[in-house]
Amino acid sequence: MNIEKFKPAIVYTIYVASTPEKVWQALTNAEYSRKYFSGNAVEVDLRIGGAYIVRTPDGALHISGEVIECDPLRRLTVTFNVNWPQLIEKLGPTLVTYEIEPAGDGVKLTLLQSHDRVISDDILSGGRTGWPAILSSLKSLLETGQAMVIPMQPPVRMLAALKELGIPMP
Repeated sequence: MNIEKFKPAIVYTIYVASTPEKVWQALTNAEYSRKYFSGNAVEVDLRIGGAYIVRTPDGALHISGEVIECDPLRRLTVTFNVNWPQLIEKLGPTLVTYEIEPAGDGVKLTLLQSHDRVISDDILSGGRTGWPAILSSLKSLLETGQAMVIPMQPPVRMLAALKELGIPMP
């Protein structure tokens, strides 16, 4: 996959009172991710070409992909494809990159969601709603030991845009 074609559509940066080791563990460990990612478990084979999988609380496949870049404690880039074939067929693959940098007494964590084509703001509203909630819960968990519970639903405008593109709901 030529990642040079991919351009960030969503970028979030947060600062976490933690260490790069703990942030890396939170991003790559199933037990840890269940706590802040709405019960979803991240399973990742930390090598180029390794599997990247997110399972729902009941164990069903939610997101699948592969590791594109892996620099432990610094950078992880994965393909991030929701288990919704019609969506991927119409919108193409998604890349998610986590960048971890020491920052004073904590860590600067940057998330980039990138695409190889232009995606409408209405469709991107899903990520723009979901990522801040996920990252806020991760930050809370690392800093206090308690993840935030943030109820979420797909944005109405995203669902309407998908319907307009002829992408049926799973």
